Amino acid sequence: MNHWIVMPVVVPAIAACLLLLGLNREQALERTVALAATAAQFAIAVALVAAATQTPAEAYLLGNWPAPFGIVMVLDRLSAMMLLLTAVLALFVLLYAIGGWDKRGKHFHALFQFQLMGVNGAFLTGDLFNLFVFYEVLLIASYGLMVHGSGGERLKAGTHYVVTNLTASALFLIGATLIYGVTGTLNMADLALKVPQVGAADQGLLQAAALLLLVVFGIKAALVPLHFWLPGTYAASAAPVAALFAIMTKVGAYSILRVYTLAFGADAGEAAWIAGPWLLPAALVTMVLGMVGMLAARQLRWLVAFGVVGSMGTLLTGFSLFTVEALSAGMYYMLHSTFIAAGLFLLVEQISIRRGSDAVAPGAGFAGIGLLSALFMAAAIAMAGLPPLSGFLGKLLILDAARDSQSMGWIWTLILVTSFLSIVAFARAGSLVFWKRGGDVPEAAPQTALGPHPVLPLVATIGVLAMTAVLSAFAAPVTGYLDETARQLIAPTDYIAAVLGSDALASR
Repeated sequence: MNHWIVMPVVVPAIAACLLLLGLNREQALERTVALAATAAQFAIAVALVAAATQTPAEAYLLGNWPAPFGIVMVLDRLSAMMLLLTAVLALFVLLYAIGGWDKRGKHFHALFQFQLMGVNGAFLTGDLFNLFVFYEVLLIASYGLMVHGSGGERLKAGTHYVVTNLTASALFLIGATLIYGVTGTLNMADLALKVPQVGAADQGLLQAAALLLLVVFGIKAALVPLHFWLPGTYAASAAPVAALFAIMTKVGAYSILRVYTLAFGADAGEAAWIAGPWLLPAALVTMVLGMVGMLAARQLRWLVAFGVVGSMGTLLTGFSLFTVEALSAGMYYMLHSTFIAAGLFLLVEQISIRRGSDAVAPGAGFAGIGLLSALFMAAAIAMAGLPPLSGFLGKLLILDAARDSQSMGWIWTLILVTSFLSIVAFARAGSLVFWKRGGDVPEAAPQTALGPHPVLPLVATIGVLAMTAVLSAFAAPVTGYLDETARQLIAPTDYIAAVLGSDALASR
C-alpha cells in the first residue's frame, strides 16, 4: 500500500486540473469527473483504513528523500480514519450539489477537488511546514467556495474569513520559525526526538512557539476566544459549502491532536502536555458560548452554526485530557459532530427552500413538512446528545473518560447543562417552524425553486444524517478502532520508527 498513501492528494489534484482545463464547459462531463474522483478517494480511503489496521504506521517519502530532510506522508490509524471521514462526507455533499446548486457559479467542482486535496494533505503530512502548505491549499479553495453564488452577505463574511485566516497563517509561520530555530527541524517525528533535548535557556522560546501554534490551531477549530469567524462564515455560505466546511474545523482539532501528542507529549520534557492546561478551560467556554448562541439564534442556519461551535468545545474537552480513554471518546464525538453538522446545514436549506425562509418564526405550511420535521427532530436528538444516536454515545464516553480528572465536576456539569440548552434551542426552533402558523414568514416557495433534480439533495441529506445511526449501530467496532488509535497517539513509537527508522528510537 505504500504508493497509495499519496493518492488522496494526487487524485483530487489531477481532477481539479482537468476540470480547470476545459471539462467544466460540459456539465455532464464535469459532474462525471468530479463524482469519479470523489468515489476514487472513498475507495482509496477504505483501502488505507484496512492497511492501517494491519500496519502500525507507514511513511511515504516523496522523491525518496530521507526524513527529516524530505517531504513525508504518514499513514496511521488516525490519518486513515480522517481520510475516510472526509471522503464519505464529500460524496454526500457532492451528490447534494449536483442537484443543481453547482451551476450557480464557476469552477465549483475544481474548487471542491482542491479543497479535498488540501484537507487530505493536512491529514497525511508528517511535518509542520507542509501542514502550513496544505492549510493554504484548502483555505484558498475555501475562499472561492465561500463566495460561490455571489451575494453581499457572502462577500462580507468571506472578507472576514480571509482576514482571520491570513492572520492565522502569519502566526503559523512565526510559530514554525521559532520551533525550527530552537530544534533545527519541522518534521514532527524528528521533533518528538529533538524537543526533549532543548536546554533550559531555550525552553521559554520553545514553549511560546508551541502555544502560538495552539492559537493557530484554535482559530481553525473555532476555539474561544478565536471562534468569532465561524458563525457568520458558515451561516452565509451555501448549504453544500457549509456542509463541506464541517470537516475544516476538524483539521484544526486533528492538528492539536497530532502535534501535542507527538511533539509535545509525555516525553517532551518541560514542554510535556503543554496544551492541556490552556485547552480545557477554552474548550469548556467554547461549549457554553456555542449553546448560548443557539438559544439566541433567529435563523436556522445560525442555530446550526452556533451548534458547530458548541460541538467543537465538546470534542476538544475530550482531547484536552490527553488520556487514552478521553482521546478515543473525543475522536468518536468528532466523527459524530462532522456528520450531524453537515446534515443539519443541508436539511436547513431544504426547509428554507420549501418554506421560503429559514427564520425561527411562525409561518405557512409547506410541501414535505412531515418528512422534514421528522428529520429535524432526529437531527436535533443527535446534536443535543439524546439516546439512541451517536451524540448520546459520544458525550457519554467523554463523561466516562473524565471521571478521574481533577476537572470532572466542571466537565460533567457543563456538558449536561449545555446539552439541556441545546434541547431547548432545538425544541423552540422546531415548534415555531413546523407547528405554529402565522407571522411574517412568506408563503412556501414554488416547486421550481427546488432545482432540476429535487430528489437528489434530499437523498444526500438523509444519507448524511443516517451516518449518526450507523455510528450508533457499529459503536463497538468503531470505538475498538479508536481505542487502538488513541494508544498509538499516546505512545507514538511506531510513528517515529516509520518516519525515521527504528534506529532513531535508540537515541530517545
